[in-house]
Amino acid sequence: MSRVLVRDLNPAVVAKLKARARKHGRSLQAELKRILEHAARSDTTTARALAARIRQRLAGRAHTNSVALLAEDR
Repeated sequence: MSRVLVRDLNPAVVAKLKARARKHGRSLQAELKRILEHAARSDTTTARALAARIRQRLAGRAHTNSVALLAEDR
Protein backbone atom coordinates (compact mmCIF):
# COMPACT_ATOMS: atom_id res chain seq x y z
CA MET A 1 0.00 0.00 0.00
CA SER A 2 1.07 3.56 -0.63
CA ARG A 3 1.68 6.07 2.11
CA VAL A 4 0.62 9.70 2.20
CA LEU A 5 2.02 12.37 4.51
CA VAL A 6 0.11 15.60 5.05
CA ARG A 7 2.04 18.35 6.78
CA ASP A 8 0.94 21.53 8.53
CA LEU A 9 -2.71 20.68 9.10
CA ASN A 10 -4.60 23.16 11.21
CA PRO A 11 -4.91 21.70 14.74
CA ALA A 12 -8.64 22.48 14.71
CA VAL A 13 -9.04 20.32 11.60
CA VAL A 14 -7.14 17.48 13.22
CA ALA A 15 -9.32 17.76 16.33
CA LYS A 16 -12.49 17.56 14.22
CA LEU A 17 -11.16 14.55 12.34
CA LYS A 18 -10.29 12.82 15.62
CA ALA A 19 -13.79 13.52 16.94
CA ARG A 20 -15.30 12.15 13.74
CA ALA A 21 -13.16 9.01 14.04
CA ARG A 22 -14.26 8.50 17.67
CA LYS A 23 -17.90 8.97 16.65
CA HIS A 24 -17.55 6.22 14.06
CA GLY A 25 -15.54 3.93 16.35
CA ARG A 26 -12.41 4.07 14.19
CA SER A 27 -8.83 5.17 14.59
CA LEU A 28 -7.83 8.47 13.03
CA GLN A 29 -5.92 6.59 10.34
CA ALA A 30 -8.90 4.37 9.52
CA GLU A 31 -11.21 7.39 9.37
CA LEU A 32 -8.86 9.30 7.07
CA LYS A 33 -8.48 6.23 4.85
CA ARG A 34 -12.26 5.92 4.58
CA ILE A 35 -12.67 9.64 3.78
CA LEU A 36 -9.99 9.50 1.08
CA GLU A 37 -11.36 6.31 -0.47
CA HIS A 38 -14.84 7.82 -0.60
CA ALA A 39 -13.52 11.02 -2.17
CA ALA A 40 -11.63 9.01 -4.79
CA ARG A 41 -14.78 7.07 -5.73
CA SER A 42 -16.98 10.14 -6.00
CA ASP A 43 -17.14 11.69 -9.42
CA THR A 44 -19.25 14.05 -11.46
CA THR A 45 -21.08 11.16 -13.13
CA THR A 46 -22.63 10.21 -9.81
CA ALA A 47 -23.62 13.80 -9.06
CA ARG A 48 -25.12 14.24 -12.53
CA ALA A 49 -27.12 11.03 -12.20
CA LEU A 50 -28.50 12.21 -8.86
CA ALA A 51 -29.39 15.62 -10.30
CA ALA A 52 -31.18 13.94 -13.22
CA ARG A 53 -33.21 11.76 -10.83
CA ILE A 54 -34.20 14.80 -8.78
CA ARG A 55 -35.18 16.78 -11.90
CA GLN A 56 -37.25 13.83 -13.11
CA ARG A 57 -38.98 13.47 -9.75
CA LEU A 58 -39.83 17.19 -9.62
CA ALA A 59 -40.87 17.49 -13.27
CA GLY A 60 -44.31 18.98 -13.83
CA ARG A 61 -44.52 20.63 -10.42
CA ALA A 62 -44.89 24.37 -9.98
CA HIS A 63 -41.85 25.87 -8.28
CA THR A 64 -41.30 29.20 -6.58
CA ASN A 65 -38.98 31.61 -8.38
CA SER A 66 -36.14 31.86 -5.85
CA VAL A 67 -34.45 34.69 -7.75
CA ALA A 68 -37.59 36.82 -7.53
CA LEU A 69 -37.96 36.08 -3.82
CA LEU A 70 -34.35 37.05 -3.12
CA ALA A 71 -34.69 40.26 -5.14
CA GLU A 72 -37.88 41.09 -3.27
CA ASP A 73 -36.15 40.62 0.10
CA ARG A 74 -33.37 43.02 -0.85
